Amino acid sequence: MRTEKFLTSELKSRDTLNLKKENVSTVTEFVLLGLSSSWELQLVLFFLFLLLYMGIILGNLLIVVTVQADAHLLQSPMYYFLGYLSFIDLCLSCVTVPKMLGDFLQQGKIISFPGCLSQMFFLHFLGASEMFLLTVMAYDRYVAICNPLHYLRVMNRQSCFQMVVACWCGGFIHSITQVTLVMQLPFCGPNKLNNFYCDVPQVIKLACVDTYMIEVLMISNSGLLSLVCFLVLLFSYAVILLTLRTRFREGQIKALSTCASHIAVVSLIFVPCVFIYLRPFCSFSVDKIVSVFYTVITPMLNPLIYTLRNADMKKAMKKLRKKHVAFYCHLKE
Repeated sequence: MRTEKFLTSELKSRDTLNLKKENVSTVTEFVLLGLSSSWELQLVLFFLFLLLYMGIILGNLLIVVTVQADAHLLQSPMYYFLGYLSFIDLCLSCVTVPKMLGDFLQQGKIISFPGCLSQMFFLHFLGASEMFLLTVMAYDRYVAICNPLHYLRVMNRQSCFQMVVACWCGGFIHSITQVTLVMQLPFCGPNKLNNFYCDVPQVIKLACVDTYMIEVLMISNSGLLSLVCFLVLLFSYAVILLTLRTRFREGQIKALSTCASHIAVVSLIFVPCVFIYLRPFCSFSVDKIVSVFYTVITPMLNPLIYTLRNADMKKAMKKLRKKHVAFYCHLKE
C-alpha cells in the first residue's frame, strides 16, 4: 500500500510538472486595453492623435530637410545634432502611434509576442539614443559657451560623427539588454496590458515567475540611466547659466535663448521617463497620460520649440521655401 501511494503521489507530481511545462510560454499575443473602452471616445481620439501624428511627421521632417539643405546649418555642430534629434523623434513616433491609431478603429486590440518585443526594442533603442544625444548637445553648448577658443578644435566634424555613432551604440546596448531579459521570462497568462503599447514595466508583470530581481535590473538600467543623464544635463546647463550671468552681449543673449530651448526639451523628455522607470513596477492612474506625453506630445513639441525660438532655423526655412517656389515657377514656364 505504501508503495502504491508513493507511486501515485510520484505520478501526480510528474503530471503537475508536465502541466506547468505545457503552460510555460504559451502566450503568443497580448491584448492592449488602450486609452479607452468607449467606441465614441475612441473615434474622437483617433482624429485627435491623427492630427498630432501628422504634426510630428511634418514638423520633424521639415527640420531634417532644412538642416540637410542648408550648408551653413549642416556645418554647425548644434544643428547637425538637431537634425539627428528630429530624425529620432520621427522614428520614435512611428513605433507606437500607427498601432495606436489602428487600434482606435477596432474593438480587439491585439499585438503578437514578437511584435511586442519589437515595440519594446525600438522604443528603448530610440529613446536611449535620444537621451545620449541630448547629453551630447548639452556638452556642445558647454564647450561653445565656456570654452569658445577651443570649440572648433573639440567639436570638429569627425568628433561630432563619432559622438552620434556612440549615441546609437549606447541605445542599442541598452535596448538589447532589456529585450533579452524579457525574452527569458515565461508567460502563461494573463495577457492583458493596461496601455496602448508594449513596454517593459507592464510586460514583466505578466510573467509566471517572481520578477523582483528583473524589476531591480530594469530600474537600474532604464531608471538610473534616465536619472543620471537628467542630472548631468541639469548640472551642465547650470554651469552654462552661471557663466552667462556676467555676460550681456548680444551673442550671449542668443546663447541663453538656445540653452532655454534645450532645457525645455530635456525636461519634457526626461521627467516622464524618470517617473515611469525609476520606481517599482506598479501601476498608477496617470501612467497612460505620461506615456502619451512621452510618445506623442514630446516629439511634436520639439520642432515647435526649436523652430519658433530659433532665428537661424526660421531664416533657413524661408530660404528653402524661396528655392522651392522658384523651382516650381521655373517648371511652369
